[in-house]
Amino acid sequence: MQHYTNYSLKKRNTFGLDAKSKEFYVFENVEELSAWLSQNQPGNQILVIGGGSNLLFTKDFEGAILSPEMGGIEIIKEDENEVLVRFAAGEEWDVCVQWAVENGLGGIENLSYIPGNVGAAPVQNIGAYGVEVADVVEYVEGLMLEDGSFFQKSRSECDFDYRYSIFKGPLKGKVVVTGVVLRLSRKPEFSMDYGAVRERVHLMGGPSLANIRKAIVDIRKEKLPEPEEFGNAGSFFKNPVVEASFYQQLQQKWPEIPGYVLENGKKVKVPAAWLIEKTGWKGREFGNAGVHKNQALVLINRGLATGSEIAGLAKAIQEDVYSRFGVQLHPEVNIL
Repeated sequence: MQHYTNYSLKKRNTFGLDAKSKEFYVFENVEELSAWLSQNQPGNQILVIGGGSNLLFTKDFEGAILSPEMGGIEIIKEDENEVLVRFAAGEEWDVCVQWAVENGLGGIENLSYIPGNVGAAPVQNIGAYGVEVADVVEYVEGLMLEDGSFFQKSRSECDFDYRYSIFKGPLKGKVVVTGVVLRLSRKPEFSMDYGAVRERVHLMGGPSLANIRKAIVDIRKEKLPEPEEFGNAGSFFKNPVVEASFYQQLQQKWPEIPGYVLENGKKVKVPAAWLIEKTGWKGREFGNAGVHKNQALVLINRGLATGSEIAGLAKAIQEDVYSRFGVQLHPEVNIL
């Protein structure tokens, strides 16, 4: 265990914001984390951090931040069709996706190049290009913050939904994820519902795990700035889900509005990027913050932005989108 006080978080969040934490702890194995939690005083403010790719610090954190950095990839069960793999929370997510693809295991290739660590994947229920991590989660392991006791939650117990899990609901701020077990396939069914992915894969010679991964990595690199260029947290807002009847009303005013009908047919997911672009925010500057020129969903630190500036930009976008379309945008990023 490593312990720091008055710790700068600038290199611990992908916005590159120079907030500080009163205390900061690094844990490299589950045992030392459990021991620390069992001795922690009740009432202490605790935040668990991974890669910092989904956080917006608007002020210093007056508590203890825990960084679980345990690593490891372990096959725990396999047959000719499927493999159960345990990924430790401190592993970088995209490294795990690359490992799965190189080992011929399908299920998470569409989630390529998503920033952050494994521990955050089930919490946020990360998703992209028609796939969510919930599709392959077997169970999630972790510790209760109140006493360091071990827990294990099956997929159904995780209560997954769009960018949601039990860890963002009833268990928010009460657990630390230490590992995730995924059920991956030796005989994957490829998901290429998105035209841009399908077209690139076709040009590469057809669907394979490697081709799908490369296509998605290339697309994401074109659309998303690297944090080293402009501090950012990827997609800042969730894509709003509206009633099908309301979507039809939007279509009457804006026939070109895109939408993805959800399984029950009663709701439609509308791309937040389209709404933001139509309100004129794409590429605009807002003090030292701004909206990226290639992807309206990405808010950026232009170099000297504060967390409050970026939060102010987000609020201005929300107000304009609601004023024009009557649609409320909700942040995907955790604002602290």
